[in-house]
Amino acid sequence: MPAPVTLPRISWGDPAASRRALLVHGLGSNGPLMWRYGVALADAGWHADAVDLRGHGTAPRALDYTLAAYGADLAATTPGTGSWDLVIGHSLGGAAATLAAASDPAWTRRLVLIDPAIALTDRDRDIVRASQEESFADPTPAAVRAAHPLWHEHDVELKALSAQQASQWAVRQTSVQNPQWDVRDAATALAVPTHVIASDPKVYSIFRGKPAEAVVSANPRFTMSTVAGAGHSPHRDKPEATVEQLLEALTAR
Repeated sequence: MPAPVTLPRISWGDPAASRRALLVHGLGSNGPLMWRYGVALADAGWHADAVDLRGHGTAPRALDYTLAAYGADLAATTPGTGSWDLVIGHSLGGAAATLAAASDPAWTRRLVLIDPAIALTDRDRDIVRASQEESFADPTPAAVRAAHPLWHEHDVELKALSAQQASQWAVRQTSVQNPQWDVRDAATALAVPTHVIASDPKVYSIFRGKPAEAVVSANPRFTMSTVAGAGHSPHRDKPEATVEQLLEALTAR
């Protein structure tokens, strides 16, 4: 297993709360962009920590940007004592969280995966690369606002900041170093309750309607819902509906 790095955190909620959650962002993003989940969980009585993944935000830089390395970092990230009660992972964060949970069933009691990058088609890889290059070409709030006029201003500002903070080399190497982007074996082996909040394939999803979706039926611990009208980042496109689905998933047995 690759050597882990220590990931920086920001937090929401009472530090003394009995329920602890870890929030993991996607490629080219940063921990603060998971703020919708942090606020919702804090309001529901949780304490939530969001991390910057290696090469992103203010996290340490490294040479290894394989999915295994991202997963090793998360597996080494704990609430201090015991297990996480919940881990929420978006896109790349969903793939890394899947690897961490599969490697240690005691790491978290529950997973929620947001349009997770469990397995990418060639077309999806091209779309992801083009999206990242576009973000790096003009990492300003004005550019983000023009591309996403309905996003909350926090998301606009933080998405621009994440593009300024992230190592462009690290983001590009994440594609180069993972020529076979596929963690379906790990997903099928997950032993904890796992809910996928998928984006709407009529808009764009890297999970729903793709080969990766087969893991939902392959593993009885999986359930899934879809955020209608939302693209790959449903917490930014349709935040109220996404949070509603999250809270419903947390009350399910």
